[in-house]
Amino acid sequence: MQDRKEEPLLRAEGLEKQYKAGGGPFSGKSGRIKAVDGVSFSLRKGETLGLVGESGCGKSTLGRLLAGLEKPDAGSVWYEGKNLTAMGREEKRGVRTKIQMVFQDSYSSLNPRKRIFDILAEPMLYHGLADKKNIREETGRLMDMVGLPRGALERYPRQFSGGQRQRIGIAKALSLRPELLICDEPVSALDVSIQAQILNLFRELQEKLGLTCIFIGHGLGAVDYVSHRIAVMYLGKIVEIGDSRQIFEHPVHPYTRALLAAVPVADPRKRKRSQPLLEGEAEGRHL
Repeated sequence: MQDRKEEPLLRAEGLEKQYKAGGGPFSGKSGRIKAVDGVSFSLRKGETLGLVGESGCGKSTLGRLLAGLEKPDAGSVWYEGKNLTAMGREEKRGVRTKIQMVFQDSYSSLNPRKRIFDILAEPMLYHGLADKKNIREETGRLMDMVGLPRGALERYPRQFSGGQRQRIGIAKALSLRPELLICDEPVSALDVSIQAQILNLFRELQEKLGLTCIFIGHGLGAVDYVSHRIAVMYLGKIVEIGDSRQIFEHPVHPYTRALLAAVPVADPRKRKRSQPLLEGEAEGRHL
């Protein structure tokens, strides 16, 4: 039986991140904006947490903080009981491979001058996860995993569709055999039919690899499809967090209720009355 007091795989404590704000010398606006404002939560091994909120709420910044791509102004990130924010560069190197990101813009995350084989092979060779004898088989295995033909390894990113490039981006993230995958709006730039295919792929990979995931998105529908729990982010804060059923059946925060009201419903008779619009935007976080 699993110990309920087991240390979570990931834990965020009081994370804060600020950016300079201002619209130019004649705008009359200056100061700083809190993109992430005192965020705390934990994530169990094998769990997928959906992080949902409107554009500008700070969810992508939070993902980058958790992945170590940006440094928080305050707070800490703990991974397997170790404080990542207090680690030196050499200590972080051993942990970096365990936390990988899948980005929204698949094209900009892939080097356009390199073949897919090189994009996938170089990280594995550098970190000693494969050698020259088995690298062909390892890259082929990754392509199998994301549903692409092995012959595509010799092609370049520009030769693929958006959905195919996102599959390659997922393969690239998986090449280092991570324990935690942070997916930053990986389907928002894709057509609806392609979104469904990528979401199904994420669910297959979760079951096959036992991945722990943070899935960032705009809408509750897509996030709910792949998540065990959902965290709702609004103006830099997590305003509500709970398991998916709880969020959908008993939403507490007004913003969560507004998100639910925005979920498309095919049957007009089942549509609820529209929720009043919420007030507040990034400018409300000026310091």
